Amino acid sequence: MTTTPSSSPSFPAPPADEGFCEPAFGEEIDAEATLSPVAPLPPGSWLAVLGGGQLGLMFCQAAQRLGYRVAAIDPDPAAPIAAVADKLWTTSYQDDDALQAISELAQAATIEFENVPYMALAYLAAHMPMRPAADSVSIAQNRIQEKMFFARCALPVAPFVTLRDGNDLLSSIPKALFPGRLKTARLGYDGKGQCAVATFEQLGDAFRQLGNVLCVLEKQLKLAREISVLIARDAQGNIAVWPIAENIHRDGILDVTIVPARISKAIAQSACDYARRVVEGMGYRGVLCIEFFIDTQDNLFLNEMAPRPHNSGHHTIESCVTSQFEQQARIIADLPLGDPSQKTPAVMLNLLGDLWFPESNSTTPREPDWNALLADSNAHLHLYGKKEARRGRKMGHITICAATLDEALHTARRLRKALHLPDANAL
Repeated sequence: MTTTPSSSPSFPAPPADEGFCEPAFGEEIDAEATLSPVAPLPPGSWLAVLGGGQLGLMFCQAAQRLGYRVAAIDPDPAAPIAAVADKLWTTSYQDDDALQAISELAQAATIEFENVPYMALAYLAAHMPMRPAADSVSIAQNRIQEKMFFARCALPVAPFVTLRDGNDLLSSIPKALFPGRLKTARLGYDGKGQCAVATFEQLGDAFRQLGNVLCVLEKQLKLAREISVLIARDAQGNIAVWPIAENIHRDGILDVTIVPARISKAIAQSACDYARRVVEGMGYRGVLCIEFFIDTQDNLFLNEMAPRPHNSGHHTIESCVTSQFEQQARIIADLPLGDPSQKTPAVMLNLLGDLWFPESNSTTPREPDWNALLADSNAHLHLYGKKEARRGRKMGHITICAATLDEALHTARRLRKALHLPDANAL
């Protein structure tokens, strides 16, 4: 599908945090010049990635399979990408020497996570195609910008108000927002940077608990399901959408992804339509994941977006014709979009560091017994090579593929029991 670029809304940026510098958005959010055809980068070219966690690792592996070399920046010398990157700078994302060196080496760049400082993105964008564009990323770096963008695009979001400082706690806050969730505008992920607020009286303590920083108070919806749409858009405006994923969270962290999602065709169509409006509204170039809430009345709400491959898309490595990571590499290198079609139903199970501590009072990690999993030909184990297991830390994932979704769910329940993962029968 080919689409034409659309105008994007203009709105002011909130105060920037240290290390970030957001532009005032003009008519185009993604500022890369045109949608005209461009020449693909030949194999052997260098692609740059800012960030070296598990998403960077899997992007690097996919790009290398296509014949590209990958250069990365990550402050952690033990980052997962260190095992596979062709070149790695272990330094700050704002290190001038590293940014200059990578701009002289690479022909195109991307990100592994959205909280890379804006100035680093803008620096690379001045020297090469940056996909997604710095201005697109900056929207996802701030929940307020994100919600304002969704609202300007006439997309449904949960009711919310912005709390900038303690004075806002004295203003009239609608009672209808309670019970709610207070979320920091920046740097929140996997349940971090947020807390439940049942009543107005709890709001002050919650605001102080989160550090008295810029926050969003959002109404707590009565949820029936959570889903995500993974979508890709290239430099010519072509769009590819993967099958919708159904997500189950535990303690604010993604636990299970089920694909295809067990939702109605009408909701699936609306979610895909909304996702298309988001990428077209931004003039987006890259892979994007949008998370949605479905309430008990079957109303659909946009929650947040990630301008990169997403945990709920890990199943695409085995279950789809083209994985989210290969698609990311294709877009950066100006190759044709790959086919996102699903080959088999799939269930993805996250493996957190808790699994390495089988007893609740354990202090010494112990490698899990992978035998039952590795004996199953439908199960695919991915370990990220992180040197230290910690409770709540993503250490790997399992993707179970099968001829039917019921079969994949049955295998997932059995493997959860074998690994002593909680709530094995809750899928």
